[in-house]
Amino acid sequence: MPSNSSPSQGTAHDPTDTPPAPRGYRAVFAVREFRAVFAAHLLSLLGVVVSELALTVLVYDLTSSPLLSALTFALGMLPYLVGGTLLGGIADRYPARRVLVTCDLVCAVCVAVMVLPGTPVAGLLVLRCLVAAVSPVFTGTRMAALTDILGEGELFVLGRSLLRIVSQSALLAGFGVGGVLLTVVSPRGAITITVVTFLCSAALLRLGTRDRPARARDGGGSSLLRESLSGARLVLGHRRIRALLLLFWLPPMFVVAPEAVAAPYADEIGVGPAALGLLMCAMPVGHIASELYAGSALRPRTRERIVLPLAAAGLLPLLVYALTPGVVGAAAALVVTGASSAYVIGLDQWFVAAVPEELRGRAMTLLTAGLMTLQGVGMALTGLAAEFFPVHQVVAGAAVLGTLCLLSLVAEVRGTAPVAGVRTEVRDGEDRQVPHG
Repeated sequence: MPSNSSPSQGTAHDPTDTPPAPRGYRAVFAVREFRAVFAAHLLSLLGVVVSELALTVLVYDLTSSPLLSALTFALGMLPYLVGGTLLGGIADRYPARRVLVTCDLVCAVCVAVMVLPGTPVAGLLVLRCLVAAVSPVFTGTRMAALTDILGEGELFVLGRSLLRIVSQSALLAGFGVGGVLLTVVSPRGAITITVVTFLCSAALLRLGTRDRPARARDGGGSSLLRESLSGARLVLGHRRIRALLLLFWLPPMFVVAPEAVAAPYADEIGVGPAALGLLMCAMPVGHIASELYAGSALRPRTRERIVLPLAAAGLLPLLVYALTPGVVGAAAALVVTGASSAYVIGLDQWFVAAVPEELRGRAMTLLTAGLMTLQGVGMALTGLAAEFFPVHQVVAGAAVLGTLCLLSLVAEVRGTAPVAGVRTEVRDGEDRQVPHG
């Protein structure tokens, strides 16, 4: 008697036998090349965080100077603008894999020289600047390479999201690991570990990613400096791209205010180091949670719809500082402010769509350089304002000023939005249609 459950009938072509394709973040990790990029990013980032802490301690041990120790930490941000502007052409001029591996090796050599006992303090600071100048080139090249590895759609957005989440998590874990490590080994020993992480990152990128040709066409013999500056002019001269860059840059510039004066604020409200640690962790926790939710639970269209509302309103929770809240109230405001950073996940897609492929490396290098530089400027201005006004008023004032700036910027971003289905390039005084491709 025939049976409907016979293995030879009804099951050979049953579509339910095919395992469902992975979706969301799982789909990104299913791409072998991305796994190599992710692992390299994690290794190098943890190494950088540990080395920054160890180098700061080393400089203080050698000089007993709080100023030089603080300067060592600040030098991690200041050279970003120089490297991103003057060296940005490297990201498009040479094959991405070669650039990424070379950057890792340059950083490994610089850190190895830091470890040598005879390296003077001035040499340590110069080497710190070199590593920081290379960082935007590396980051911009990697961001552009992700569009080759993951495409320009959903996978790219989620891949960028994962790298940001790792960056925020590394800030939480790296300083803790570094602090514990420094109780076991010397500062030079901790810095030595960074050499290993850079070399491992270089090996992963060299062996785990494909060798692709350079993104830009032949520059006609132009110098690297000219090509880099020309790329920066093209990117900043493009009205839509310029508006999107500012939307990446301005919220972090203002949002660093409570972190920049966290220690003075803790002193102002009379709490100890444990409460200070809670305040420092609150914003990254909000950022990580919201980005994980947006990447896994929201549709791409929904992510795009929340970009402008979150960017415009993200600083408003910091207005609670005007009331000088305690630790719980301030931490809650910081978590909510950190959660507003989920707007970036939709902004990434707009940025990729707006930037021509041949400029992508330079544009993303400039994005990184501006982001780090303006955060440094925001910290410095916050500290300066706190010399003259109460800390709680400075943070609340930054929220008001930042919100006003962002409302104006949101209007500009809306005004440069392309017509549906058409990629539009909008320059000052000029509108030109550019087809997809």
